[in-house]
Parts: sequence; structure tokens; C-alpha cells
Amino acid sequence: MVYHASTVWLSLALSLFASPALARSVGPRDPVPEGYHAAPYYPAPYGGWLDSWKDAYAKAQDLVSQMTLAEKTNITSGVGIFMGPCVGNTGSADRLGFPQLCLQDSALGVSSADNVTAFPAGITTGATWDKALMYARGVAMGKEFRGKGANVHLGPSVGPLGRKPLGGRNWEGFGSDPVLQAKAAAQHIRGVQEQGVIATIKHYIGNEQEMFRMYNPFQPGYSANIDDRTLHEVYLWPFAEAVHAGVGAVMTAYNAVNGSACSQHSNLINGILKDELGFQGMVMSDWLSHISGVDSALAGLDMNMPGDTNIPLFGFSLWQYEMTRSVLNGSVPVDRLNDMATRVVAAWYKMKQDKDHPRPNFSSNTRDRDGLLYPAAVFSPTGQVNWFVNVQDDHNLVARQVAQDAITLLKNNGSFLPLSGSSKLTVFGTDAQVNPAGPNACLNRACNTGTLGMGWGSGVADYPYFDDPISAIRKRIPDVKFHNTDNFPLIIDTPSPDDIAMVFISSDAGENSFTVENNHGDRDSDKLAAWHGGDRLVQKAAEKFKNVVVVVHTVGPLILESWIDHPSVKAVLFAHLPGQEAGESLTNILFGDVSPSGHLPYSITKAATDFPDSIANLKGFALGQVQDTYSEGLYIDYRSLHQQSIQPRFAFGHGLSYTTFTLTNATIQPITTPLSFTPPPRAPKPSPPILPTTLPAASEAYTPEGFTKIWRYLYPWLPKHEADAAHTIGVEGKEKYTYPAGYATEQRPGPAAGGGEGGNPALWDVAWEVALTVTNAGERFAGKASVQAYLQFPEGGVYETPAVQLRDFEKTRELGPGESERVTVRLTRKDVSVWDVELQNWVVPGAEEVGGGRYTVWIGEASDKLFLACYTDTGECEDGLEPPV
Repeated sequence: MVYHASTVWLSLALSLFASPALARSVGPRDPVPEGYHAAPYYPAPYGGWLDSWKDAYAKAQDLVSQMTLAEKTNITSGVGIFMGPCVGNTGSADRLGFPQLCLQDSALGVSSADNVTAFPAGITTGATWDKALMYARGVAMGKEFRGKGANVHLGPSVGPLGRKPLGGRNWEGFGSDPVLQAKAAAQHIRGVQEQGVIATIKHYIGNEQEMFRMYNPFQPGYSANIDDRTLHEVYLWPFAEAVHAGVGAVMTAYNAVNGSACSQHSNLINGILKDELGFQGMVMSDWLSHISGVDSALAGLDMNMPGDTNIPLFGFSLWQYEMTRSVLNGSVPVDRLNDMATRVVAAWYKMKQDKDHPRPNFSSNTRDRDGLLYPAAVFSPTGQVNWFVNVQDDHNLVARQVAQDAITLLKNNGSFLPLSGSSKLTVFGTDAQVNPAGPNACLNRACNTGTLGMGWGSGVADYPYFDDPISAIRKRIPDVKFHNTDNFPLIIDTPSPDDIAMVFISSDAGENSFTVENNHGDRDSDKLAAWHGGDRLVQKAAEKFKNVVVVVHTVGPLILESWIDHPSVKAVLFAHLPGQEAGESLTNILFGDVSPSGHLPYSITKAATDFPDSIANLKGFALGQVQDTYSEGLYIDYRSLHQQSIQPRFAFGHGLSYTTFTLTNATIQPITTPLSFTPPPRAPKPSPPILPTTLPAASEAYTPEGFTKIWRYLYPWLPKHEADAAHTIGVEGKEKYTYPAGYATEQRPGPAAGGGEGGNPALWDVAWEVALTVTNAGERFAGKASVQAYLQFPEGGVYETPAVQLRDFEKTRELGPGESERVTVRLTRKDVSVWDVELQNWVVPGAEEVGGGRYTVWIGEASDKLFLACYTDTGECEDGLEPPV
């Protein structure tokens, strides 16, 4: 999303300098580099051919079969920006009991609403490396969305994946690795959808920086140029896992991929998402990213959000009444509209929203009880819009647990932490205290004032309260000194050798719709330095104090080299973005109530230049379409560092504890081996029943007599003379619409790599299980261990692969000193496969060798702490090894 209701007048003012409509059809595109191509894939596959969605589709087809043309077009589009209580509001088919759907941000809580929980961000959740917590957060969030009456939760986010450390919205996702993102997203989706709320995986795909992402009258959105193998093995991986988890909705990205806009990219939507991955739900556009009418429908888009054209000023739409016209005149086939409407209704039935699902009881536009029903209209009726329903329950406990278990101890020289209640402590930095104007004082959190609990933009929620660090610390040490400034005081009492300075620093980022301290969403100004001179503040404190603890609230990695090796800097904690529970979650760690168990969801390098230019730097302005070519291929984050033999400051997966763990007694067991080179052939794709494709009567599109329209509200009807004229063209077959290259109308049988939700069902078969014993070898502290499994492919094959790749992870329960737990990690067929661009299928590189080749499963607590290995060819495991990288 770009806009929130509170910015309605801003969005309308911005549109004054541009034309009221912008439509781009498939045609000549800006040139992309050699070798990158957006192949056409038509027609859009029908949904409803998988057993897991069979019942929902049967009900949906029955309902849609009773809808008029106008009702079908109405439920597949929004009714206009800020023209209802939610961030997105579809049309309805009230005659048949199908309601207006409420689509609501964000990926960390119910946005623009009262009495909700501001959960820790996705990047914080990823730092827990705890599937159970990822699921629990999803459950709690799903309950709150349902309690507020939202039908569709616009999350989780796995795009951006985190390819670029400076990317503005990396913090909404779970980390810079496809498997970490995938498993976290799947847990979140299950938790949300079990509450009867449709989850939305986003942004599909290649939205790895904020600047220049959007199409506008002067410049197209940038093109993410991604080769086929990289797309499948890196950026598509978490989307495939989300589809396998049964996600109900997918949101396309603003940008283009290989020159074609994501919202009308037939290969991405029709070919890969709906056919190869077997996605059965609905595909929606991101807000105001819809740039064509007929072409986007043919390319597989099912829902236009929020309904307006790119410039949402006068109430124009590329769908709604224009979709009605396009069906009547034969431009959009009737079966395409039927499938669009059926997918929307099927997702509604799939989540059982026909059974007592509440209606929205809040307004994204005002906190008052009464307000405008259609705020963007010039003349709007008023009424009650907020009922102040409290949905928080005890979700603060889940939020605090996530925030606490994400805190990552990077450095702890001499076991300096934990602190005692008698420590003499002086705190520095504005990040230690909540914004003095209030936690929600800045619109969409578009400022970095006070403790940083979340980034800015559409991915936020309002804080019901803010438990800040300084308040929590003062509960432990009442007489703590606090300098609420980011400049080290000129005059300060000379500290004793035992005095401790605790310095709070931060780094923020967000959506490109806001600029904060000259950072345009991405961290293009401050880059990988701490904001507000935070690095200098740490240096000054380290010059004065013998003992310094640094606490960092950040959207992503920072360069710490100016102070990390200073002998006075004893400990460093990354608390990420903790949401409302920033205080107690931190003090529980600082004072040893619990041992830190967070691990980095990204690498921290010694210099930005440790990554290649394509990763390290943002793309700047260019005439025409900005080209962002993924020349690094598979090698992002730790994979890139391994390829270049560069040691990071702190590796992906790194995290210290107050105790130590041993990983012993490992065993590896084959489950579905031996594996064939390619997956077993998929079952034939059945032909689902389809609704009649007869051209509807023009009368189904007539504006009802005596109906009074609200200006800027988008309706599906046409004036009688326009409907009749369009129908005449459709009957005569004289429409001269120019269809895109490669357009076809006959349904395809489906690719070999498909066959189920997420791809060929065999891809999800467990190939090997590795079990091991985790023991708390310490004597004082209880703690949780993070067990990470990385795969090393057979050597000497024709397929180049990264040195090691994360494939699974598990977190133990809290183990007391001497306690043990048996942990099992699993590798699926897909985990041990690569994407063959010629066969267009997943292949197991070692399968053609006698014995299946040697895959090595490396086990450890970080990507650079892999001391235990299990071998698939011999079935043996050994520990005490040197790490492979």
C-alpha cells in the first residue's frame, strides 16, 4: 500500500499535477538487458481443480452463477480510495448475501484502528528463529483482524526478500533468506487463516527497493530483471511455500519484472503463480498500481485495489464500469470474469466467512465515534463509524515473547551481561524513551523520534500504549541517570571504573510515500550508519566510560566498525523493531531473567562494499525505466559473502546466549529415498466445471433507475445507451481490441513442475530427517538453542550452487543447566533440488550418480558455526569439524 485514510487530502493534492487517468497496456516496453524476457502466458488458468479447494469452489460457483454482470464486476474491484471504513473496500452483491469485503493493513497488526496490538515487526519475528512463536503471532493477529471485522489481512510480506540491505521495507518481512522467509510466512498464514481471515502474501515479486517502484505519468516503475533459476530458487521460494500453506490471496508488486509490470505480467500470474504453483485464491493489485483494464484481466489479475486509476482524483476506474463494458463488447471473455469472481468468492467460503463473520466496527479514517462514511467524496453522509471494540485480549504476552526472544546478543565480552540490580547505570540516547508527543504522534510512524518500535508507511499499526526501555529500566534501577539526547553531554560527572553507560541508537526505513530525514523510504541518505549521529554517541560514551552496553533498534544491518572493537564496548544487543513491548522484553534480557536467544536474520558486514554493487547500492534516477538487474543471481547475503570468501562482522544466524549448548548424537535417516532426477509425473490437471460463457444481456449493466450516486464512489453500472452500444459490438463480434502477443483462449494442461498447491506435490515429500541432541552445557542460566540446518550440494555437478544454503531450523524449549532435548530437522525433495531452466522442472543433481551423490547437511547455531555434518550417501554423522565456509 501507499496511502492511508489519514493522508486522503495529501494523496488527492498530489494528483492535481497529473492527468486523472493513466493506463498502460501490454505493448512496446523499455529495453531490458539481454537474456531477460517476460514471456506471454495465456489464458488465465481456471481455479477450482484442486481437492483442497473443491468445496469452496462448489459453493462459489453456485453463488456466482446467480450474479448479474454488474455484480460480478463489483466484487472484483474496490469502490475507491477512502470510500469506506477499510484501507480497501470491494463492491458487494448484497442481493445474494455477498458482502462488501474489508481489506486491511498491516503485516504487524490491524492498521489505522483502535484497541489493537502493535506486534513486533516481521524482521523481529524472523530473528526469533522460532516456528511456534511465528505461528502464535499469526494466531493472535488473525483474531484481531477478525474481531475488527476485516475479511482480508494484507500480510505477511516476503517481498522484499531483503536482497538490498538499504531496502526500505525489508523490516516487514522475516529476513534475507528464502527459507527463513518461507517457513515464517507459512506459520503466519496458518495462524491467521485458522481464525477465518484471508491472508495475503505480498509483494509479488522483485520489489527490493522503494524508490522508483511506481508507475506514474512521467516514468514507469523500475524493472527487476531476474533470471529464471534465480527467480525460482530465491524470490519465488517463499511465495511457493505460502501457496502450499493455502494462502487465500496474493498481492502483486508495483514494479516490473523483466520489463513487464507485475500487475499485468501474464507469465508471473498465469504461468507461474496460477499454473505452476497451483494457486487457487485471488490475485489483487497493490494500491494504485493497476495500470491497464483488459490486459491486466487477461494476465490473471482478479481484483483491482482500491479501484481507482493511478491518479485517484475524479473517480475514474480501469475496471468496475469499464470491466462491465469490456465484457459486453467482447474484449474480456466471460469465462475470465467468471473465474475472477469465483476466486474471490471461493476465498471467502474457504475461510468460512459466510458463517457469522463480523462486519467492520472501526474506521481507518477517524478515531471519532461518528464521521464521514465516504471521506474522499465531496459530499458524504455521516454516521457512526467506530464502535471501539477491544480485540487485544492477552496478545501483549505474545508480542512481548516475540520481542524478547528476538533480541540478539552480538557481543558480550567477559560475560559482561547480564547486569545486576545494583549496577550504576547512565543511559544515553533518545531511542531509550517513547516519543514525547506520544507513540502515534507521527502519521504512519513517519518519523524517528523516541524508541523505534516499527518502520514507517502502510506496514504499521497504532500503539495502544508503549512500554519504553527507560521506564522498564527504572523499575529495576530507580536512580538511573538518563540523558535524553543523541549528543554526548559536554559536562558529565567522571564515572568510576564500575559505572556503566547504556547507549541506545537506531536506524529507520519505510515506504517511499513518505520521506523521513531525507531518507526516501529506502535508507538512501543515512545508509548503514546509525541515525542521529548514533555511532558518534557510542564512541563518545566509550571514551568516557570503561563499560558500555549498546542497544540497537533497527530495520536491518548497520556498519558497526567505528566502535565495535573499542575495549570499553562490552556488549551489543540488537532489539530489532519490538512494537509496543520494547521495555520489559529488553530488561528481561539485560538483567538475566531470561537468556537471549535471538539470532540475526541477515548478515552484518564490515563494509557496504563487501557486497557487490547490485546488492549494496540502490538504483538511482534514469530517463525511461530504471533497470535493476539481479546480476548476482543466487548469491545474496551470506551466500554472496561465502562466494567471495569475505568474513562478515556478524554472520547470518549469529546470536550469543548467557549459556552454552552442545549438539551431539546426530543421526540421519532417509525417508523417501532414493530420489529420481525429476519429481514423479504430476497427475493430469482436471478440467473444473465452468459457468456459462454466454454474453450477458445489456440490461445486467444498466444503472438502476432512481439510484443516486455518490461522487467518486466507483460503481459497476453503465448508462443504458452505453451498455446497449457495448452489447451490440459484442454480439456482432466487431470489437477491434488488439490482444497481446501470444494471447490464446484454450486452457493449458499445466507444467510438469505443477500439480498441487505450491508445485508438484512430491516436492514436499521429506527426503531426509536429521535428529540430534541439544544440551544446555552451562551451569548457571537456562536458555533456548537455535538449531540451523544448511545444505551443501554434491561437488562437481553441472549445477553451480552456493556453498551452503539454509534449509530448516528449530528452536528448543527453554533448557535448564544440564537439560537436553532431541530436535529433528527435515529436508524435502525441493530442498535438495535445483531449478533446471531447460527442463522447466526441479531436478535432484545427485540422483543420476550411483548412490545418489553426497549431500552434506551441516548443523549449527549460525551460518559460520557449523561444526556437525551428516552425509546422505553413507548415513553417517560426525561433529567437531571445521565449518565449511
